[in-house]
Amino acid sequence: MSAVYARSRPGVLFLLLLLVLGAMLSLDGLTPRAAAQDGNDEGEAAAVAPKQSTTGHSFGAVLKHIISSVGILFGIILLAISIALVTLVVLLVMELRMDAAVPPSFVEEFTETVNKRRFKEAYEMAREDPSFVARVLTAGMSRLQYGIEDAREASFSMLESVKAGKEQLIVYLATIGTLGPLIGLVGTVYGMILSFMTLSAGSSINAQQLAGDISHALVVTLLGIGLSVPAIFAHAFFKNRLTRLTHDAGTVADDLLTQMYYNAKKAGSAVTTEAAAAPEPPRSAPPVPPPTPSLKKGG
Repeated sequence: MSAVYARSRPGVLFLLLLLVLGAMLSLDGLTPRAAAQDGNDEGEAAAVAPKQSTTGHSFGAVLKHIISSVGILFGIILLAISIALVTLVVLLVMELRMDAAVPPSFVEEFTETVNKRRFKEAYEMAREDPSFVARVLTAGMSRLQYGIEDAREASFSMLESVKAGKEQLIVYLATIGTLGPLIGLVGTVYGMILSFMTLSAGSSINAQQLAGDISHALVVTLLGIGLSVPAIFAHAFFKNRLTRLTHDAGTVADDLLTQMYYNAKKAGSAVTTEAAAAPEPPRSAPPVPPPTPSLKKGG
């Protein structure tokens, strides 16, 4: 059932996407129909006026307004968090790849080396390879002389150690996802404090300054949420990715360890059988001592 659900999940998501797009298009078409059925000049003017006001602000103007409203302090903080987020995502994309964790070329070459019973060469190959599965194999092979169960425990410990090292980077994504709205909330509170200071300045209210203070509050909130959304998504994505890579690497490493153990066992039994079946060398007869001369009486 899980396999069927996994195969049908992309289709369900695609259908949901189509339904959402259809709902958006239908809602978008309700306004022109209502305006056409009304037939009133004032209604047509009200329907046309918002379109003219929204098209008057280009994307460049909005971006410039956001940059000017965020301020120097919050701009530096949000820029540093953005750079950290992009750096973490790039590092995790490079490290959590299936080809990097379980290289097919390494698995194939290691299998061929073990089948040829060149166990020392296979150990050196795994120790020099920096991949996920190679590190797990190296830990397991170092304890293989004490039995397969001991080797599996050592490889499992190394598997958990490598997984914990990767999880440290993923935790930082969750931290950024949590800090984003909090920084936005701090910017909102700061902007509202500036707004109330402008309102309490005197009888004459500077509307332009008041609008700038409110804009600062909203822009910082927007940027904080804008950082939080991709960070939370990346955290969930890479966490699931690491779980799958850990499972695959552990399975492959266990198969290779078992194969190496039984090949080594067969090699040892073959040597013992050959030694037992080999004919014994002929034993040389002990040398006969020369006869001692007899002493004759009266000679």
